Amino acid sequence: MFFQQDSLKNPDVPGEVDFNPTLIFSKLDAWLDGFVRLLPNIAVAIVVAVIFWFLAKFVQRLILKGTRSNGRENLGEVLGGFVKWIVAFIGIMLALTIVVPTLKPGDLIAGLGVSSVAIGFAFKDILQNWLAGVLILLRQPFEIGDQIIVEGFEGTVERIETRATIIRQYDNQRIVVPNSEIYTNAVKVKTANDLIRSQYDVGIGYGDDIGEAVEVARKAMQGIEGIDTSKDVDILPWDLAASWVTIRIRWWTNSERANVVHTHARVIKKVKEAMDEARIDMPYETQVNLIHDQTDEFDGDREKQREGWAKTQKGKEDPKPLWKVREERADERKEKDKSKQNGREKEEA
Repeated sequence: MFFQQDSLKNPDVPGEVDFNPTLIFSKLDAWLDGFVRLLPNIAVAIVVAVIFWFLAKFVQRLILKGTRSNGRENLGEVLGGFVKWIVAFIGIMLALTIVVPTLKPGDLIAGLGVSSVAIGFAFKDILQNWLAGVLILLRQPFEIGDQIIVEGFEGTVERIETRATIIRQYDNQRIVVPNSEIYTNAVKVKTANDLIRSQYDVGIGYGDDIGEAVEVARKAMQGIEGIDTSKDVDILPWDLAASWVTIRIRWWTNSERANVVHTHARVIKKVKEAMDEARIDMPYETQVNLIHDQTDEFDGDREKQREGWAKTQKGKEDPKPLWKVREERADERKEKDKSKQNGREKEEA
């Protein structure tokens, strides 16, 4: 009341610079009165926000429990976290409307809709990876513990997060691959089935008996640890290469990488020892290099110039090398010069 009376005694005069500190106190007093009036609303809003927060946590645990029973804990963590923040957001909206009754949730949502375009552009990669992670968890092209190859990286899937998939390579290095890259590119799941087929090519000499080599390899494959006995071992003549005859050996093993590698090493060792014992040649690559002069007297003449080793035609001689032609022509010139010299000497005599 004192401030009000004082302000009436000292009204603002237009065109003059004056300072009335009582206006500050009156404004603060009005704010304080408004805060006191809103205290019940603020208390109720806090209670509502807390209730919705615990409700959000309860819904998250409920989703996680349901997915754990189906062996899909990773999916439960992602969906549970998403639903938790939706419920918490609803609680915050209700709390704001309680504190400020004039604030309508529809107006706030409309304002968020206008700004969602800018937010979408700013967080495009994050939203894309999150959506790809949810789709991967729902469709399950691979599971935790599977061994996959994606974008040139090979390893075991450790975890599928909201942004990326964590892969542990066989040398214990960790690879973080964005979920959008996995969802939009080809992924080879090596452990999708229990068994996987491996193969190896063995070369034998052209002088060796193919049937004998096949039987030797077949006997060597018997009893090798890691080879699945429920499927047959294939040993097939496969190729007639430049220096050997190729025999392809195919077998089945457990799809785990460690088992595939160790079995592959045992197969090579046993087959090599069996071939050596049977005295079957396993030749090195052989190359024959022919070195000869390709420059002859017809060099540049496409109709007569030879290419490589020309065949001898009946009644015709092979083209002579250019160096030999030049020697013969030089000898001819020497003979002509010698004949001319002898002729001049006879005339002088």
